[in-house]
Amino acid sequence: MHVLVAPGRFDARPDDGPARPRGVPASDPWPALTAPEAVDALVRGWREGAPGDVLVPLPLSDGGAGLVEAVRAARGGELLSVTTTDAHGAVVPGAVLVVQEPSGARTAYVDGALALGAADPGKRPVTATTSAGLGTLLAAALDTGAGRVVVGLGGRRTVAHDAGAGLLAALGAAPAVAAEGLGAAAALRADDLAALPRLREALAGRDLVALHAHDLPLTGLSGVSADLAESGRVDAATAQDAERAAAAFAHAAASAAATAGRVDLLAGPGTGRGAASGTAPGAARSAGSREALVPGSGAGGGAAFVLGLLGARLVEGAAWVADAVDLAARVAEADLVVTGSGVLDASALEHGVVGAVARAALPLGVPAVAVAAQLRTGRRDWGAAGLAGGFAVLERPDDAARWRADPAAALRGRVPRIARTWSR
Repeated sequence: MHVLVAPGRFDARPDDGPARPRGVPASDPWPALTAPEAVDALVRGWREGAPGDVLVPLPLSDGGAGLVEAVRAARGGELLSVTTTDAHGAVVPGAVLVVQEPSGARTAYVDGALALGAADPGKRPVTATTSAGLGTLLAAALDTGAGRVVVGLGGRRTVAHDAGAGLLAALGAAPAVAAEGLGAAAALRADDLAALPRLREALAGRDLVALHAHDLPLTGLSGVSADLAESGRVDAATAQDAERAAAAFAHAAASAAATAGRVDLLAGPGTGRGAASGTAPGAARSAGSREALVPGSGAGGGAAFVLGLLGARLVEGAAWVADAVDLAARVAEADLVVTGSGVLDASALEHGVVGAVARAALPLGVPAVAVAAQLRTGRRDWGAAGLAGGFAVLERPDDAARWRADPAAALRGRVPRIARTWSR
């Protein structure tokens, strides 16, 4: 029996209250597994339960952490080391992966998770975080000359939350003060961002793709600032301050972009290179508000909003990676697919790796089962999504302690029973 083992990252999601098991304080470590680590644990566990099966490893990503390593594992490519900074300005390692396409064209991949995160998320106030490190990585990717540049924007709750102002500063399209966070960027006017349309014109010959793993807009009642308060990362007053600052910067950036033909991200799925609209200056505030409300424009703390102004297509990350690694062809060769994520919930089924695997397997009639640290959805939901089975690692109260001590061992220990059930 051929089993395709294709999980994503088992994300800890430490600031997502509902994803934390009962009895685990927020201050306790809740470790994550990278996709390759999850693959290794699943393969080892499956071999214990069904040693005769042929296992094919395929780590996946939703466009967040692990994007580069997932694509490289399946496609190879040239890996370039880039020194960049995180959301608090600390120096961190980064990388750009350049892949040769069958057509002869080249695609550069950027994993923005480290640049948009921070080792100490509480070090700076939210309005002083920056996406400048992502701009450094994007500049390095553009320097490769690749015709397509794919930017992974991290998970739902990145540390950086500056509406992409720091990214523009790193690319030379905004004053240096924009890299200091929303608190400083909110004071900028359209005239301060006069280089933005020139940068957009310079990128006109490139296919810029921004990968998102959620539908949160930049602003609004369901935007990323509101999500900060909902997750408990900031209080309501701080979230409102961040919302006002993001709206002010979005107004200035959209006004500047309008001078060269504003992008209309609402034109349809997969768009972002709209024709010059000739938008009058008086309509700029409306334009900025509309674009900041586009689903997914809040990805990367709002970096997706700025990338949209630069002409990027906003694409669901898990679906893009599935196409990049030719998931459908790999599923077609398998008798069973085993996938997984840290939490199996509605978001994982709609935007995550598990959902992408289920959508690839269902039309081919290949059963797919998911293993998660926690199940937060029922049989009806994951069955409707196309999964043939869903299994939790944390089944008893003491399982949480085992996961915190050694998540790989906890995951591996759950798999043999599943293998004995599904192997034939």
